[in-house]
Amino acid sequence: MRAYAYVVGAEGGPGAALIDMAHGLGFAGVAPFSTIAQAEQQIQITPVCFFLFAATESPENLRGIADAVRFSTARRLRFSPLIYFAESPSVEAIRACLDMGFDDIITMPFTRRRVLERVSRQVGQSLIYYETPSYFGPDRGGRTGPENHRDDNRGPGQVRRLEIVRSLINGINVLRDDHLAASPV
Repeated sequence: MRAYAYVVGAEGGPGAALIDMAHGLGFAGVAPFSTIAQAEQQIQITPVCFFLFAATESPENLRGIADAVRFSTARRLRFSPLIYFAESPSVEAIRACLDMGFDDIITMPFTRRRVLERVSRQVGQSLIYYETPSYFGPDRGGRTGPENHRDDNRGPGQVRRLEIVRSLINGINVLRDDHLAASPV
Protein backbone atom coordinates (compact mmCIF):
# COMPACT_ATOMS: atom_id res chain seq x y z
CA MET A 1 0.00 0.00 0.00
CA ARG A 2 1.47 3.35 -1.00
CA ALA A 3 0.43 4.96 2.26
CA TYR A 4 2.35 5.80 5.39
CA ALA A 5 1.11 5.29 8.94
CA TYR A 6 1.88 7.43 11.95
CA VAL A 7 1.00 5.91 15.28
CA VAL A 8 -0.02 8.39 17.95
CA GLY A 9 0.39 7.01 21.45
CA ALA A 10 2.82 6.02 24.15
CA GLU A 11 5.76 3.94 22.95
CA GLY A 12 4.71 1.16 25.31
CA GLY A 13 1.38 -0.58 25.78
CA PRO A 14 -1.35 0.24 23.25
CA GLY A 15 1.00 2.41 21.16
CA ALA A 16 3.55 -0.38 20.76
CA ALA A 17 0.84 -2.91 19.94
CA LEU A 18 -0.60 -0.57 17.32
CA ILE A 19 2.83 -0.09 15.72
CA ASP A 20 3.23 -3.88 15.50
CA MET A 21 -0.21 -4.25 13.96
CA ALA A 22 0.37 -1.43 11.45
CA HIS A 23 3.55 -3.14 10.23
CA GLY A 24 1.43 -6.14 9.25
CA LEU A 25 -1.10 -4.09 7.25
CA GLY A 26 1.12 -3.37 4.26
CA PHE A 27 1.84 0.31 4.77
CA ALA A 28 4.87 1.67 2.91
CA GLY A 29 6.19 2.75 6.29
CA VAL A 30 5.15 2.98 9.93
CA ALA A 31 6.56 5.34 12.55
CA PRO A 32 5.61 6.80 15.89
CA PHE A 33 4.22 10.31 15.40
CA SER A 34 6.64 13.01 16.48
CA THR A 35 5.89 16.34 14.75
CA ILE A 36 3.56 17.88 12.19
CA ALA A 37 6.63 19.10 10.28
CA GLN A 38 7.75 15.49 9.89
CA ALA A 39 4.29 14.52 8.58
CA GLU A 40 4.29 17.48 6.16
CA GLN A 41 7.57 16.21 4.72
CA GLN A 42 6.25 12.65 4.48
CA ILE A 43 3.17 13.67 2.46
CA GLN A 44 5.53 14.97 -0.22
CA ILE A 45 6.84 11.39 -0.57
CA THR A 46 3.79 9.25 0.21
CA PRO A 47 0.41 10.25 -1.30
CA VAL A 48 -1.61 9.40 1.83
CA CYS A 49 -0.61 9.36 5.50
CA PHE A 50 -2.79 7.61 8.04
CA PHE A 51 -2.82 8.69 11.68
CA LEU A 52 -3.59 5.72 13.91
CA PHE A 53 -4.36 6.78 17.47
CA ALA A 54 -3.80 4.26 20.25
CA ALA A 55 -6.36 4.00 23.03
CA THR A 56 -6.01 6.49 25.84
CA GLU A 57 -7.94 7.14 29.03
CA SER A 58 -9.01 10.55 27.75
CA PRO A 59 -9.32 10.90 23.97
CA GLU A 60 -9.77 14.64 24.50
CA ASN A 61 -5.99 14.68 25.12
CA LEU A 62 -5.59 13.87 21.40
CA ARG A 63 -7.22 17.14 20.32
CA GLY A 64 -3.92 19.00 19.82
CA ILE A 65 -2.62 16.48 17.29
CA ALA A 66 -6.02 15.98 15.64
CA ASP A 67 -6.47 19.75 15.24
CA ALA A 68 -2.93 20.18 13.92
CA VAL A 69 -3.68 17.62 11.20
CA ARG A 70 -7.25 18.74 10.44
CA PHE A 71 -6.44 22.46 10.31
CA SER A 72 -3.10 22.12 8.51
CA THR A 73 -2.56 24.33 5.47
CA ALA A 74 -1.21 21.31 3.57
CA ARG A 75 -4.21 19.72 1.79
CA ARG A 76 -2.78 16.19 1.76
CA LEU A 77 -2.17 16.34 5.48
CA ARG A 78 -5.50 17.97 6.26
CA PHE A 79 -7.45 15.15 4.61
CA SER A 80 -5.37 12.39 6.22
CA PRO A 81 -7.43 9.59 7.73
CA LEU A 82 -7.59 9.80 11.53
CA ILE A 83 -8.48 6.46 13.12
CA TYR A 84 -8.89 5.85 16.85
CA PHE A 85 -8.46 2.36 18.33
CA ALA A 86 -10.78 2.14 21.34
CA GLU A 87 -10.12 -0.65 23.82
CA SER A 88 -13.19 0.01 25.94
CA PRO A 89 -15.18 2.74 24.20
CA SER A 90 -17.53 5.02 26.05
CA VAL A 91 -20.13 7.32 24.54
CA GLU A 92 -18.04 10.29 25.70
CA ALA A 93 -14.85 8.94 24.05
CA ILE A 94 -16.64 8.22 20.78
CA ARG A 95 -18.28 11.65 20.80
CA ALA A 96 -14.92 13.34 21.46
CA CYS A 97 -13.30 11.53 18.53
CA LEU A 98 -16.18 12.31 16.18
CA ASP A 99 -16.15 15.97 17.21
CA MET A 100 -12.41 16.14 16.49
CA GLY A 101 -13.00 14.95 12.92
CA PHE A 102 -11.85 11.35 13.22
CA ASP A 103 -12.69 9.24 10.17
CA ASP A 104 -13.22 6.00 12.05
CA ILE A 105 -13.23 4.49 15.51
CA ILE A 106 -12.28 0.84 15.64
CA THR A 107 -13.26 -1.21 18.67
CA MET A 108 -11.88 -4.55 19.79
CA PRO A 109 -11.14 -7.13 18.53
CA PHE A 110 -8.31 -5.60 16.52
CA THR A 111 -7.85 -8.47 14.09
CA ARG A 112 -5.66 -7.90 11.05
CA ARG A 113 -8.51 -8.66 8.66
CA ARG A 114 -10.98 -6.34 10.38
CA VAL A 115 -8.54 -3.45 10.70
CA LEU A 116 -7.35 -3.83 7.10
CA GLU A 117 -10.95 -3.71 5.87
CA ARG A 118 -11.65 -0.54 7.88
CA VAL A 119 -8.40 1.12 6.74
CA SER A 120 -9.17 0.22 3.12
CA ARG A 121 -12.50 2.10 3.33
CA GLN A 122 -10.54 5.32 3.58
CA VAL A 123 -9.11 5.18 0.05
CA GLY A 124 -10.54 4.91 -3.43
CA GLN A 125 -14.08 6.06 -2.69
CA SER A 126 -15.94 9.34 -2.51
CA LEU A 127 -16.05 10.90 0.98
CA ILE A 128 -17.87 14.02 2.16
CA TYR A 129 -16.12 16.45 4.51
CA TYR A 130 -17.49 19.55 6.18
CA GLU A 131 -15.62 22.62 7.34
CA THR A 132 -17.03 25.08 9.86
CA PRO A 133 -15.16 27.52 12.10
CA SER A 134 -14.70 24.78 14.73
CA TYR A 135 -14.97 21.50 12.80
CA PHE A 136 -13.21 19.92 9.86
CA GLY A 137 -13.86 16.30 9.15
CA PRO A 138 -16.17 13.70 7.70
CA ASP A 139 -19.89 14.21 7.27
CA ARG A 140 -21.69 13.22 10.46
CA GLY A 141 -25.17 13.66 8.99
CA GLY A 142 -25.96 9.96 9.33
CA ARG A 143 -25.55 10.01 13.12
CA THR A 144 -28.71 9.69 15.12
CA GLY A 145 -29.56 10.19 18.74
CA PRO A 146 -28.23 12.65 21.28
CA GLU A 147 -24.68 12.50 19.94
CA ASN A 148 -25.75 14.13 16.65
CA HIS A 149 -24.70 17.65 17.49
CA ARG A 150 -22.27 18.67 14.75
CA ASP A 151 -24.40 21.74 14.10
CA ASP A 152 -24.05 22.81 17.74
CA ASN A 153 -20.44 23.83 17.10
CA ARG A 154 -21.15 25.96 14.04
CA GLY A 155 -20.26 29.55 14.20
CA PRO A 156 -21.84 32.18 11.99
CA GLY A 157 -21.05 32.28 8.30
CA GLN A 158 -20.50 29.69 5.67
CA VAL A 159 -20.20 25.94 5.82
CA ARG A 160 -17.91 24.34 3.32
CA ARG A 161 -18.84 20.92 1.92
CA LEU A 162 -16.08 19.03 0.14
CA GLU A 163 -16.28 15.77 -1.74
CA ILE A 164 -12.91 14.04 -1.89
CA VAL A 165 -11.28 10.81 -2.95
CA ARG A 166 -8.03 9.64 -1.41
CA SER A 167 -5.83 7.95 -4.00
CA LEU A 168 -2.77 5.88 -3.21
CA ILE A 169 -1.27 7.18 -6.46
CA ASN A 170 -2.33 10.84 -6.60
CA GLY A 171 -3.04 11.68 -2.96
CA ILE A 172 -6.14 13.81 -2.32
CA ASN A 173 -8.49 14.70 -5.16
CA VAL A 174 -11.19 17.27 -4.41
CA LEU A 175 -14.20 16.44 -6.60
CA ARG A 176 -16.50 19.20 -5.31
CA ASP A 177 -16.10 22.25 -3.10
CA ASP A 178 -19.42 23.86 -2.18
CA HIS A 179 -20.05 26.79 0.16
CA LEU A 180 -23.38 26.66 1.98
CA ALA A 181 -25.05 29.08 4.36
CA ALA A 182 -24.86 27.89 7.96
CA SER A 183 -28.09 26.78 9.59
CA PRO A 184 -29.32 29.00 12.40
CA VAL A 185 -28.25 27.64 15.77
